[in-house]
Amino acid sequence: MADVEAARSGDFTLTGGGAREPAPPPAPAPAAGDEAVMSLVDHLAELRRRLFISILAIVVGSVAGLFLAPRAIEILKAPIPGPLRFTDLGGAFMIQLKIAVVIGVVLAMPVILWQLWKFIAPGLTPEERRLARPWVPLALLFFALGVAVAYVVLPFASAFLLGFAVPGVLEPLITAEAYFGFVTMLFLAFGLVMEFPIVLVLLSKVGLVSSERLRKNRRYIALGITIFAVVVTPGGDPISPTVLGVVMYVLFEFSIRLVRWAGR
Repeated sequence: MADVEAARSGDFTLTGGGAREPAPPPAPAPAAGDEAVMSLVDHLAELRRRLFISILAIVVGSVAGLFLAPRAIEILKAPIPGPLRFTDLGGAFMIQLKIAVVIGVVLAMPVILWQLWKFIAPGLTPEERRLARPWVPLALLFFALGVAVAYVVLPFASAFLLGFAVPGVLEPLITAEAYFGFVTMLFLAFGLVMEFPIVLVLLSKVGLVSSERLRKNRRYIALGITIFAVVVTPGGDPISPTVLGVVMYVLFEFSIRLVRWAGR
């Protein structure tokens, strides 16, 4: 009867001897909403395009930063009494260019984060995209918060370091290059470190960390934060690494709660 039904429905094939055998079942149709698999070359091309857009945004932001740099230099120089001297012929230009690039990175950060999201989003499931999407504006908010904290810390760190001067014996002769190198490193360090919670939450999404594992390793993570804060902050003053370490630990505790709320 099965052969008769197969013959009626046409679900058979002819073998070499002319015998009829049931045809193999058709391949399942792709589920609706399935994304096409990108090749390695496609991924690299997409990454290059996203990087190009991000770099272009930084360049445009830096051009705007060139007009804002003189005023930014006046604001950032405020903790240092007296004028700052530059020692190279092109020193003033390089300082303004460095400040302009930092301003450009800050202005371009929304574009950079959006391009990062557009690159990683196709590899996520719809549910993962729904859960991760709010972190894009939060990453921008955390970066801005880090820059604001660095601005608050700057006068205290400068006053502490200048406090070791001995009048008539050890007088400060601070070059503009050295000071603004310190400032830019401080701002970028605080801004990038503020992304700490987002990194931990994303690691929890892929199963590398959990809230329980983070709680169990508090002491080791606190030690790592302390060492990292001392290494990454410029200047050698105790105020900058102390503030950075405290901020990082507070963000770590906040991250534990975020990971637990996410069900990890």
